[in-house]
Amino acid sequence: MGRFDHQVAIVTGGSSGIGLAAAQRLHQEGARVAIVGRDERRLRHAATAIGDGVLPVRADVAHPEQVDTMYATIAQALGGIDVLFINAGLKRFQPLEEVTEASFDELFGTNTKGAFFTLQKATRHLNEGAAVVLCGLAPVEPAWRRPGTAAYTASKAALHAITRTAAAELAPRGIRVNTVSPGAIDLPTPHLPPEQAERMRQIAAATPMKRLGQAEEVAAVVAFLASPDASYITGQDISVNGGVF
Repeated sequence: MGRFDHQVAIVTGGSSGIGLAAAQRLHQEGARVAIVGRDERRLRHAATAIGDGVLPVRADVAHPEQVDTMYATIAQALGGIDVLFINAGLKRFQPLEEVTEASFDELFGTNTKGAFFTLQKATRHLNEGAAVVLCGLAPVEPAWRRPGTAAYTASKAALHAITRTAAAELAPRGIRVNTVSPGAIDLPTPHLPPEQAERMRQIAAATPMKRLGQAEEVAAVVAFLASPDASYITGQDISVNGGVF
């Protein structure tokens, strides 16, 4: 018996990286999984890679009307939601003086507004006792102090406030809401510029565990928070960052 047998799980940003690893983990443990993303080709490829019965749903969470359509599609195909991993996000770095209104709105449109309405619109579909996990950014991460990250880190900081408030509001229904905050994760990046590759080596060396994390290690924490093993954990943030304080 898997921890998620007979349960329905949704992973936004589920076609690559941490989202794909989380979808794979939930599927391996018995869940019926829907993955959501903007690129239909990548979604179909990811669904095939995960395994039988995975439902790919194209949607851009920055547009609330597409989130409504996404949930209607999933509800018709799979029913109510037991696990929701809100993972879709953009990573854009710009020096403070170069951030434009358009680039700011793009980041907050997906990372903050998209996450908020993905959660808000899920509430009518969440089953009693469901679990929600948001993908945040731990406040101890070096990214908070790195030049060029002001807009990005601000868009992620909001998720921690959303998590705590939603946890309190949804507790009467037995719904738990938590955040997982990855540190530096080793994700496949084709044609990585030499300077960025060097930066990743420096980050790994500065981590107490002396290595980058793996997407599967974050996925394991997502699965834990979504499972009955975390039944008394809500409104919390779990950092998966190799010991950065």
